[in-house]
Amino acid sequence: MREKQAWRLNGFLGILIIAILLAGAVFSILEQGFVLGGILIVLAITLATGITLVQPNQSVVVIFLGKYMGTIRQEGIALTIPFTVRRTISLRVRNFNSNRLKVNDVNGNPIEIAAVIVFKVVDAAKAVFDVDQYEKFVEIQSETAIRTVATKYPYDSYENNDLSLRGNAEEVSQELLVELQDRLKVAGVEVIEARLTHLAYSTEIAQAMLQRQQASAIIAARKQIVDGAVGMVEDAIQRLEKEGIVDLDEERKVAMINNLLVSIVSDHGAQPVINSGSLYQ
Repeated sequence: MREKQAWRLNGFLGILIIAILLAGAVFSILEQGFVLGGILIVLAITLATGITLVQPNQSVVVIFLGKYMGTIRQEGIALTIPFTVRRTISLRVRNFNSNRLKVNDVNGNPIEIAAVIVFKVVDAAKAVFDVDQYEKFVEIQSETAIRTVATKYPYDSYENNDLSLRGNAEEVSQELLVELQDRLKVAGVEVIEARLTHLAYSTEIAQAMLQRQQASAIIAARKQIVDGAVGMVEDAIQRLEKEGIVDLDEERKVAMINNLLVSIVSDHGAQPVINSGSLYQ
């Protein structure tokens, strides 16, 4: 089913024609009898059934005896095919807020996820004839797409650069939009935006996952501190040797490296120990 333009006539011109027919009917009844006047009244009533109003950002689907005759998109008053069924479809931009869905991520962890979908109808014929109740169709397909996307990624990732639901919201939202558009095009619906509005672990594992996140964060922070400390110690040793400030043998290098690493990596401030004798005593 493809949308096409229905036959229409300017509504004010149609009203003028109806008024002329009624005036002619009154004149005929008064001057010539009821036959011609009755015919003119029937014609006026027939044309009057085709008068329809179209508001801005709305379209009217015209159906005559079960056949799709076209769609009227021009706003204002119009005269279309008489004795037709006309269904008004909104073309305005609308929001759909999904329920909080409980799904498993790619690692099997139960999570809660929800999204907001911004959409509008771009093909009224498809919205009316290709699906049954397109608003309900949008709701069900949106939740299905959210579930599909959520099962492709982990909730979070600390170990590598893989995409995650929490860390890559833009990429996940873009994939959700593409998934939705592919599902909703059959209903003549265009998806403008799709964004996650809620993302959390399910209550039964939330505490355990919080501890895991904290542990992973601590490990990642410690690794970064150690990497930085090793670099700082290496630079310090190389600079001392290059500028000839002190002549260090291997044992003294080991002692200095140990002291520097402890002072840099330690959570507490270093407590200096003054050695008044030889390092070897």
